[in-house]
Amino acid sequence: MTQNCNADVIAINTIRTLSIDAIEKANSGHPGLPMGAAPMSYVLWNRFLNVDPKNPQWPNRDRFILSAGHGSMLIYSLLHLAGYDLPMEEIKNFRQWGSKTPGHPEFGHTVGVETTTGPLGQGTANAVGMAIAERMLAGKFNKDGFNIVDHYTYVLAGDGCLMEGISGEAASLAGHLKLGKLIMLYDSNDISLDGPTSISFTENVAMRYESFGWQVITVEDGDNDVASIEKAIAKAKAETEKPSLLIIKTTIGFGSPNKQGSSGAHGAPLGKEEIKLTKKNLNWNYEEDFFVPEEAKSKFSEIEKRGSVLRNSWNETMSKYKEAYPELYKQFYQFLTLEINADLDTVLPTFKTGENIASRSSSHKVMNALPEAADWFIGGDADLSCSTQTFLKGLGDFTAENPTGKNIRFGVREHAMAAIANGIAFHGGLKPFTGTFFSFVDYMRPSIRLAALCKIPVVFIFTHDSVAVGEDGPTHQPIEQLMSIRSMPGLIVLRPADANEVREAWKFIATYNDGPIVLVLSRQNIPTIDRTVYKSERSLKMGGYVLADSQMPQAIIIGTGAETGLALKAYEELKAEGIKTRVVSMPSWELFDKQSREYKEAVLPPDLDCRVSIEAGSTFGWMKYTGPYSINIGVDHFGTSAPGNTVLERFGITVENVKKSVKELLSNR
Repeated sequence: MTQNCNADVIAINTIRTLSIDAIEKANSGHPGLPMGAAPMSYVLWNRFLNVDPKNPQWPNRDRFILSAGHGSMLIYSLLHLAGYDLPMEEIKNFRQWGSKTPGHPEFGHTVGVETTTGPLGQGTANAVGMAIAERMLAGKFNKDGFNIVDHYTYVLAGDGCLMEGISGEAASLAGHLKLGKLIMLYDSNDISLDGPTSISFTENVAMRYESFGWQVITVEDGDNDVASIEKAIAKAKAETEKPSLLIIKTTIGFGSPNKQGSSGAHGAPLGKEEIKLTKKNLNWNYEEDFFVPEEAKSKFSEIEKRGSVLRNSWNETMSKYKEAYPELYKQFYQFLTLEINADLDTVLPTFKTGENIASRSSSHKVMNALPEAADWFIGGDADLSCSTQTFLKGLGDFTAENPTGKNIRFGVREHAMAAIANGIAFHGGLKPFTGTFFSFVDYMRPSIRLAALCKIPVVFIFTHDSVAVGEDGPTHQPIEQLMSIRSMPGLIVLRPADANEVREAWKFIATYNDGPIVLVLSRQNIPTIDRTVYKSERSLKMGGYVLADSQMPQAIIIGTGAETGLALKAYEELKAEGIKTRVVSMPSWELFDKQSREYKEAVLPPDLDCRVSIEAGSTFGWMKYTGPYSINIGVDHFGTSAPGNTVLERFGITVENVKKSVKELLSNR
């Protein structure tokens, strides 16, 4: 397995040896992928990838995603060698507490990492989102002689990534949209953790991707044939009408005499003796661990030199662009910062007292007014927009022929839809939304979790939020979904009570860019609350607020979403009977929990412990706010097929049940 020790080979082996040294020191990690994928990664970074390591956020940089995130030492080695601010101390601190080199790449934690990966297949779908964002922004801002948005998205995926269904969903859409600037390097080594992929994965990947509408190129010797890898990437870049899949045949753990080509190289350190044998096998004649030869330094310095030249040229182009198109120049940076350019109170509609309107419908009206203040707002739906009403009317569909359309037709691909939206947000310059029925949040949960982990601004809209869906039955009636999604750290869930709370929810969404938001909306009509009688909806931003009150209330009724109206009716009828209550609207647990102790106790006084909650879903978790002396009205079983009002009544989601529960608590005092 002797190789010619030219500068390219030394640079490639530097990636390999840095990776295995770091994994050995940590006594943890995945050496197989960095060793096998080092040649393709080196060629891509050294010859093609346009990035500026000293200015890692340069807007027109190429994006590189390591979808097979378990091979994280590959990207850490590349970032270090290319000149990013990732010093050798961090390479040596791989997988340790507080290091910048965690076990899987983390967006926002390690400079140069474009997306968090690890759950296999996510990175492939994120890459589709990034390519969509590039195409959209290019369509908006590029003019003759001014290609200010002009870059590629590269993703390195493994066998496991392509086994995951999310990759197929995303690739199918990418082919349909003809995303020619999307290039996937497939590290095809025929090995997964449990053994050879032949035990479970024998499909013809090339034929599958060709059927998706991709260009497919195969490199038979990805271990040694640098020239063929270079030609394959060049050919992929030349194809502008199709995304490209480069099937690069490699040997997992390449260079390891006893472990290469086997699952033994996948997920455990090689061991000190095997590392010695491996380095000898690679003609690595340096005794020092973590060693970077001068030849490798010289080769990798070309990345920074090329990137600096390209960025400076881009800056010069932007100066001329500013003169030629001053308004577009201003808008470009507004897009990058997601800046609001109009008064939301003026732009967004308000709703009349008593107006009966489903929150999915009021949301449609509000979100369609939003682009006037936020032209960067785009998104799409999983083939349900006629029902969820999550589309931007009159703003066109994003297609291969119409890159300025603001509506993405995702098709019935919920999991990929969420991950693609994440990719759009990771790219920057656009704020995406998605839409589907709430019961399908379970198809999207892994991607929503990553959005929360990465603190990216994605809006996940879910309609048909309860058993009030009715005749479609238990498969489409959410029960545990609301509570389960609330349990996710870093996620804000909004379930507005009426149309004007919906308006306030969208005001919050438009200006909140520190993480994802889930907006939960009703199918059934909800009466618009009289805010001249009850408290203003502007307190939605507090998460929970006193909506209706009495002097010296005897009990508190807490509601969310459509059930808040039932709480108000119960309040009025109890008042007529001489029973004094307080109604709290709590559209967001997460926002309420962020408030001061003083505020929370003013809304829910500790000494007022007679409390009833009403929400058409699981009651799990409500005692956090209602306490032990309470009744929590909800649905702790699956639904049934019947008209929505019938289901609500039979399950006790009624004014009468609220009144009965308050009286029961008071009678037992």
